[in-house]
Amino acid sequence: MIRAIRACKTAAEERAVVRKECAAIRASINEDDQDYRHRNLAKLMFIQILGYPTHFGQMECLKLIASAGFPEKRIGYLGLMLLLDERQEVLIDLNHSNQYIVGLALCALGNICSAEMARDLAPEVERLLQFRDPNIRKKAALCSIRIIKKVPDLAENFINCAASLLKEKHHGVLITGVQLCADLCKVSSEALEYFRKKCTEGLVRTLRDIVNSPYSPEYDISGITDPYLHIRLLKLLRILGQGDADASDRMTDILAQVATKTESNKNAGNAILYECVETIMSIEDDGGLRVLAINILGKFLSNRDNNIRYVALNMLMRATTLDAQAVQRHRATILDCVKDSDASIRKRALELLYLLVNENNVKPLIKELIEYLEVSDQEFKGDLTAKICSLVEKFSSEKIWYIDQMLKVLSEAGNFVKDEVWHALIVVISNASDLHGYTVRALYRAFLTSTEQETLVRVAVWCIGEYGDMLVNNVGMRDIEDPITVTECDAVDAIEVAIKRHTSDLTTKAMALIALLKLSSRFPSYSERIKGIIVQNKGNLVLELQQRSIEFNLILQKHQKIRSALVERMPVLDEATFSGRRAGSLPTAISTSSGAPSNLPNGIAKPATAPIPDLLDLNSDDVPAPSSSGGDFPQDLLSVDLSPTPAPSGAGKPPKASTDVLLDLLSIGMSLPVQTGSSASDILSSSQDDKAPFANFNGLASLSSLSANATSPVNAAPMMDLLDGHGPGPQKPEENGQAYPSLVAYESSSLRVMFNFSKQPGSPQTTLIQATFTNLSSNVYNDFLFQAAVPKFLQLHLDPASSNTLPASGDGSITQNLKVTNSQHGKKSLVMRVRIAYKTNNKDVLEERQINNFPQNL
Repeated sequence: MIRAIRACKTAAEERAVVRKECAAIRASINEDDQDYRHRNLAKLMFIQILGYPTHFGQMECLKLIASAGFPEKRIGYLGLMLLLDERQEVLIDLNHSNQYIVGLALCALGNICSAEMARDLAPEVERLLQFRDPNIRKKAALCSIRIIKKVPDLAENFINCAASLLKEKHHGVLITGVQLCADLCKVSSEALEYFRKKCTEGLVRTLRDIVNSPYSPEYDISGITDPYLHIRLLKLLRILGQGDADASDRMTDILAQVATKTESNKNAGNAILYECVETIMSIEDDGGLRVLAINILGKFLSNRDNNIRYVALNMLMRATTLDAQAVQRHRATILDCVKDSDASIRKRALELLYLLVNENNVKPLIKELIEYLEVSDQEFKGDLTAKICSLVEKFSSEKIWYIDQMLKVLSEAGNFVKDEVWHALIVVISNASDLHGYTVRALYRAFLTSTEQETLVRVAVWCIGEYGDMLVNNVGMRDIEDPITVTECDAVDAIEVAIKRHTSDLTTKAMALIALLKLSSRFPSYSERIKGIIVQNKGNLVLELQQRSIEFNLILQKHQKIRSALVERMPVLDEATFSGRRAGSLPTAISTSSGAPSNLPNGIAKPATAPIPDLLDLNSDDVPAPSSSGGDFPQDLLSVDLSPTPAPSGAGKPPKASTDVLLDLLSIGMSLPVQTGSSASDILSSSQDDKAPFANFNGLASLSSLSANATSPVNAAPMMDLLDGHGPGPQKPEENGQAYPSLVAYESSSLRVMFNFSKQPGSPQTTLIQATFTNLSSNVYNDFLFQAAVPKFLQLHLDPASSNTLPASGDGSITQNLKVTNSQHGKKSLVMRVRIAYKTNNKDVLEERQINNFPQNL
């Protein structure tokens, strides 16, 4: 039958042979043929292995088990294990006088034992653990493992018997006894404590005897005595030593002996060493053994076998949490594994190397990884790029180093860089004011050689649009730079190349159009050429590009008065706010008053209905008057709401949501939404820095004068002050020596902010403010942070606060000093927007207020 089946060339032929044989077997079963019953069952087992149904012959197993002859019983028990499972009720004879038949019954019970059978037959199996024949004891131990797994409550019945098996000299019985003890420890804490106290010394002695035993042909494998028993003993010692210092101390000597004496030039030796390392890492050790274990893993990394190197890398990843310094010694070998030809080795080595990077070694490691990035496989570049970017961002101590490394990554693998990474790079560049010229020149050089890297093109286009004048005039040249001559024509050429590249996507082309609009103001002599490039996209099939082209063309044609203000440099982006949003700690959606917001491609929420019909309708210089919804021309254009925030009764409540500054600045693939007052503060908030954010805010002060002739709502006057408008001026100041009344700048049910004013002698334009914060609630405020923003004609400096914890119920306060310099002292009074953040009851709270009621003579 087997020859006939193997000779079949197709599955149909095989099925035909099996059908024919099954028909013959059925006929033989019906005839009750005693002579061929065991042969028929052997055929059925083979057919079962092939995957064909054999349920019609299952009863033959029981008939053969009940027969008198050993050959029939042997086939019957074998068929029982293969054709039946624990759902069938069978009768197993463990009391037979023939020990071989008892062995067959134990094998069958160990394979198909159910919970009910385990409870019924456990006493018999426990008795057979002390049987005179070692083969029966061995099989009884294996059967006991099945029983305690099915019924853990029976574990205590086998503890003493299992302990006695650990004293066996027969290796077959000893290895099964060790396995039985290990399984007992897993299901019974009582067994674990018993073996720790009673058996640890004996196990150590047994392992020492095996390690030091002379050559034994019966158990020798590659010159090592019974490596299987070695490994089982090490696994049991690991279970006993884990979490117990005394047991661990008793086994340290033998573990050191196994680690040093075992040969590593054979697979059997490597298997023992690996288990020894696992045991050392798991038990309670003072560190000496761990260094030895990590050195063994370091040798594994030099092995030619990829499997050995892979398990070594896995183990080293676990070892970094225990002794990172010892793993650091093998950093060079791990770095070589990152460059391995095997994909699994590369990926695991990169994950391990990522864990080893710290402030001391980040620069040489990043240098090595970036060099390898140039020659790495395409399928590996994604993982490698992500890890490099993460490490550079995490450990960068200097902005120039961060920018240099990111430019190298963008040049080599820009297509693999994720959006949030290059967004973060733009935020860093925006904050590095002294590096703007250096950065734009470096990006221009990289752009000329790596135009196929999409992310590099985007960052380069953004920087050329923002700092194109610095590129042309070589502003901020550094000693490390090579001289470069870039004309205005060259800068425009670069942006034109980005637009006309057939591989550029919508985001890149939209950013390039914005950059061209900005360059039209920076390079007036090339305004006409820029206009021609923009006009070429008026008929673009992509609606986004078509709309931008038409709108920008109208700005160039009809709105010369406001163009320079529109395209001023972006404000310095708040790194802390951006990082918080990336980490998910700050909201990113804009709250709207009408309906649920719909999601847009860049993560900004948009109202269900557009409340501004004249958005970017630039057919004339007439500016629409601010409506009651708060939408005015500058706000609509830059998606910023600068309307004053009234002080309602619920002013202490945090704002509903805020928007992502960087995505707003890019505003790719979206219509500009109207924002609530809470979102503006994200852009207008400043760090504790000398520069006020309003001073960099894209010329809003100039834009506001356009709306002076428009009909303003009642509450528009403070807004005009904020935007450096032409509202009514304050009263003239009095003498510097006068006393200024204190001001309750903000008060809610939970918080009160008091301002006390003073002047510097001989400097009437400078006002010193001491802010005092008092907690009116019964909860302590932690992580207290005060931020303030002022208009363009003011300069603000904030000193650090006296504390970041505000006691409850007015029992103490926090003070913080502010210095405000008014460049138009005597003409305009102070105005300020403040934001207060704190944590109470594990909840983040944000409170905001615009302060307009400063004393007029400040």
